[in-house]
Amino acid sequence: MTRDDLGELAGEVRATGLAAGLDAVGIASAEPFEEARSAIEARRTAGLHGGMQFTFRNPARATDPGRSVRGAASLVVGARSYRRRRPDRPPGPMGEVARYSWQDHYVPLRDALDQVAAVLARAGWRVRVLVDDNALVDRAAAVRAGLGFFGKNTNVLLVGRGSWFVLGSVVTDAPLPVDEPVDTPEHGGCGTCTRCMPACPTGALVAPGVLDARRCLAWLLEAPGSFPEELRTSLGGRVYGCDDCQTVCPPNRAEDRRRPPPRADPQDEAWVDLLGMLDASDDELLTRFARWYVPRRDPRYLRRNALVALGNVADGDDPSVVRTLARWCGDADPLLREHAEWAARRLGRADLVGGRGR
Repeated sequence: MTRDDLGELAGEVRATGLAAGLDAVGIASAEPFEEARSAIEARRTAGLHGGMQFTFRNPARATDPGRSVRGAASLVVGARSYRRRRPDRPPGPMGEVARYSWQDHYVPLRDALDQVAAVLARAGWRVRVLVDDNALVDRAAAVRAGLGFFGKNTNVLLVGRGSWFVLGSVVTDAPLPVDEPVDTPEHGGCGTCTRCMPACPTGALVAPGVLDARRCLAWLLEAPGSFPEELRTSLGGRVYGCDDCQTVCPPNRAEDRRRPPPRADPQDEAWVDLLGMLDASDDELLTRFARWYVPRRDPRYLRRNALVALGNVADGDDPSVVRTLARWCGDADPLLREHAEWAARRLGRADLVGGRGR
């Protein structure tokens, strides 16, 4: 294939991705991400990963696209917006869900990238689609592909559009012409702004672009074990994810002023009934929240999160809340009993501690 042919193929790839619903498409070299690998290994050594696996599990694999496709030459990187207006909180004790998990935004992202991959496959090239996959450092790929730059909150900000995007890539052995990374000023694309850092409820952003996962609410909601007691009050009503560092980000706020975010889709689930979560069966929980990462697919962690949130947002005089707390304060599972007892005390209902189980 000539250079002109590859240029035409790149143009078809971009057009296909945009027509399939991607908001931005960029092309990068598939050379190993050596800087990202060094950063991952340094943070793992320092313990900043907090037990998180994902790309920390195998940095060599996650930073080398050639491990996913033999002879990988290019990455076609796509971004798809999940920016929506948060609906008003319904009445009752409700749990808050981060925007990226109101629905499974990775499904349409993957569908779009599958269409991009099909274009390349028809032209005779090897392809593999990687979406929310520990086989690729997707943010580093997006930056190399010129889609945006790393913010001090560790997210990728698309120039003039902000950070409310999910990212994915097509790895291919097609040597497509690549895009140039965004040219940022000396201090990076964020300039001297550090608004996200003090906005983090737990101080997890310990330096510009450096996250201590041991204090990150979004990670702790996905981590196994007991939720750290010293951070439970900071959790508020969250049951999955945390948006605070993005909500305060000036580029995101500017984009909202330019183009008010669209209304939430009918299938979006921005709020979750905490009492309903705590009353649901194992199968009901895992089916309803299949789009969420749940450690070991164990529904007790969903209940753990709901109990902490309940302790922060509920009314200790509400009979329904009292019945639910009494039930879980007497549960046979020590993990759930611990969090239920904390919630009961937090709501001034120490009288429920030590009750009988179900």
